[in-house]
Amino acid sequence: MESDEVLPEEELSAIERRVAAATPGPWIGWMESRRGIGGTSFIQLQADAEEDDEIYLTRFTGGVEVCGGHSQTDADIEFIAGARQDVPRLVNEIRRLRTALDQAQLAD
Repeated sequence: MESDEVLPEEELSAIERRVAAATPGPWIGWMESRRGIGGTSFIQLQADAEEDDEIYLTRFTGGVEVCGGHSQTDADIEFIAGARQDVPRLVNEIRRLRTALDQAQLAD
């Protein structure tokens, strides 16, 4: 799909289904390179859960595992963690704008 094409309703609904199926948020990215947490960077799921619920990512560049704090891996983890909060908000904004556009077109 080209970036300037209208997002079809079916695709927007598929995004909503993926959001609904994912572990509830907020998700928090913990970066070794920024906080010195004494291990590897990870995404904390459900910060208020009684037990640890985390996602760890392994990065391979050129067939070699990248270990320790790595700025690009941390940026990717931050993106993934942020997406849990960002995607639902963006979907809601698309729905709001489409409704406003429909109403404006009806008023014309």
